[in-house]
Amino acid sequence: MSFRERGIEDEERECGKSVSRVNGSVTDTIATTTQFTIDENLLVDPKLLFIGSIIGEGAHGKVYQGRYVDRIVAIKVLQRGSTSEERASLENRFAREVNMMSRVHHDNLVKFIGACKDPLMVIVTELLPGMSLRKYLTSIRPKPLDLHVAINFALDIARAMDWLHANGIIHRDLKPDNLLLTANQKSVKLADFGLAREESVTEMMTAETGTYRWMAPELYSTVTLRQGEKKHYNNKVDVYSFGIVLWELLTNRMPFEGMSNLQAAYAAAFKQERPKIPDDVSPDLAFVIQSCWVEDPNMRPSFSQIIRMLNAFLFTLSPLSPPLPEPDNEPEAASTSNGNGAITEFSARNKGKFAFLRHLFSSKRIKN
Repeated sequence: MSFRERGIEDEERECGKSVSRVNGSVTDTIATTTQFTIDENLLVDPKLLFIGSIIGEGAHGKVYQGRYVDRIVAIKVLQRGSTSEERASLENRFAREVNMMSRVHHDNLVKFIGACKDPLMVIVTELLPGMSLRKYLTSIRPKPLDLHVAINFALDIARAMDWLHANGIIHRDLKPDNLLLTANQKSVKLADFGLAREESVTEMMTAETGTYRWMAPELYSTVTLRQGEKKHYNNKVDVYSFGIVLWELLTNRMPFEGMSNLQAAYAAAFKQERPKIPDDVSPDLAFVIQSCWVEDPNMRPSFSQIIRMLNAFLFTLSPLSPPLPEPDNEPEAASTSNGNGAITEFSARNKGKFAFLRHLFSSKRIKN
């Protein structure tokens, strides 16, 4: 089906639908007066874009496999809303997502190709033939991931998040559904910038944005979960979400099992509950997880610190293991490791850092 035919059909189908709450994901619905602008250089010719079968659906639209010129791509078609306020809000969300995706490039971020504004709001990205991390974990459950694989996935995620934070971007919706596996299933890439925001405007951000099970407690109201309430927070909300994702990678279980989305939110925000860390999880990794989801955001580590701790653990886990094959394009932030997180070469300075971290881990074992 051509892009324009699909546009007319989807516009008719989506008319009148509410887009404020889908599958436990809460989103901003307050219209803003910001002008809807996208650099013309980021737009692709809709005549060269063809939409195929649907491969995913989220809070703000659907994702299709498609073709742009002679390249197979992923095409995210966003909803426009049924009222003028909804349209203004969703158009501004679209513009922000496009502008942010276009300016951050990293091997662990899904590659942005282009966008269209008419007849539909569309974002075109590279198509990863692998499944989402959520589907992959579910497919092998209850079997856990190999520990090396889990740590390498965690390193991929941490590198992507570190790059976003270095560029002043808060993702706000980090979860396994937004992490996509590469074709060889040896690496993951972060996708979906629909809820991402620039950190410079966090003071006026809307709270309760994201998906309850992975959301940081500071995103909730202290009285009730009222949609649209403004709160102060910073990029440490992503660190909390990463702690939950790391727990999933090590346990292959759903966080807050047996609870509804709202029950999970209440337990985390008001009762300070966290998913139970199994006894067979290394104390070193338990320390990383617990430091990520502590109540005080200022006590949570940065992603650069998380990367160092995970690399240090990987080094102590298998210091004599042969290095894994390096990918074609290595993340800039991983100069001392290959794309899979395996350490291949260290300077004297780095050796000193890892020796310090190993000593820290050993000290915590003695205390425990």
